[in-house]
Amino acid sequence: MTAAAHYELIWNSLPNPVLTVSGDGAIAAVNGAAENFLGASERQLSGQSLAALAGEDSRLADLVRQVLRHGHNMAEYGVDLTWPELPARLVDLQAAPMQDQGAVVMIHPRAIVETMDRSLTHRNAARSVAGMAQMLAHEIKNPLAGISGAAQLLHMNLDDEDRELTALIREEVVRIGALVDRVEQFGDIGPARYQPVNIHDVLDRACRSAKAGFASHARFIQEYDPSLPPTLGDPDQLMQVMLNLLKNAAEAAPQVGGIITVRSSYRAGMKVVTPSGQRESLPLQVMVADNGTGVPEELQRHIFEPFVTSKSSGSGLGLALVSKIVSDHGGVVSCESEPGWTRFRLLLPMAAEGPSVLADGAEDAA
Repeated sequence: MTAAAHYELIWNSLPNPVLTVSGDGAIAAVNGAAENFLGASERQLSGQSLAALAGEDSRLADLVRQVLRHGHNMAEYGVDLTWPELPARLVDLQAAPMQDQGAVVMIHPRAIVETMDRSLTHRNAARSVAGMAQMLAHEIKNPLAGISGAAQLLHMNLDDEDRELTALIREEVVRIGALVDRVEQFGDIGPARYQPVNIHDVLDRACRSAKAGFASHARFIQEYDPSLPPTLGDPDQLMQVMLNLLKNAAEAAPQVGGIITVRSSYRAGMKVVTPSGQRESLPLQVMVADNGTGVPEELQRHIFEPFVTSKSSGSGLGLALVSKIVSDHGGVVSCESEPGWTRFRLLLPMAAEGPSVLADGAEDAA
């Protein structure tokens, strides 16, 4: 291997986004992680002014200017990084001068750490709901049946005005019973059967089902990385995750001009430390996006919590179930949204070489 090839291998294996800036403030090079993070290729970014992209008054542009001027290593923490067509993200920045008068900048995204913490919280909340579902089935559904029966008997012996009240009682009993049924289904997803899964098979099945049913009004854009290795998971549960995400996207996308984008990619070097202290590699990324009105800002941090929903008729359990299943698979799910678009991102582990099966309860290690 030549020195240049060896350098390029190391450069693109770095887990954090890194870019170099020339002495005049133009972007000279970006690694693979930076291409993913900034949503553009090196060819598109090379030669462009960093200050023009990040903002002339941005802390990133100011940091680079100071490094180029004074020739010292510098760092900024807790920076809201802005970039064209992307939401502001909280990052830490480190910059250092290079011998050729340029600078190298490393970006440390904080979002993945916060997402891991929230994912653990959401998973624990979802498990509480799953346990509660068994209690609800017995403790609530049986009394509901008695209330409905009593209201029906009263209905036969009342005048028309009072019958409206008994009809209302029966309607509310039906509504509560339907909610209990949905909660009961939430807790009854069954034991996972882990095996190497080609995520594209899951995506294809889910998209075909969506196109034939609830998402028939939307145009689909499917962009897959054909070299993606398999993940270790339960294909039926992963299918349930994708159907829930596609259903959300279909309901958000406009009836006329609705677009749903499903994209897979490989994030080289993407590793996180789990709450148990283990280092987990999550290189497989799946994105589901729609061009709907977006998730209200006040709900975005809580969107995966049980019973949180922006829909008037929603139960708020679909995304909580998504978070639970993805977490049980050792992965992370996150949501980014602005008016006019919403993106859900799944980060999943890669299946180990050779046969591998997770025993019951192995999800607690993630």
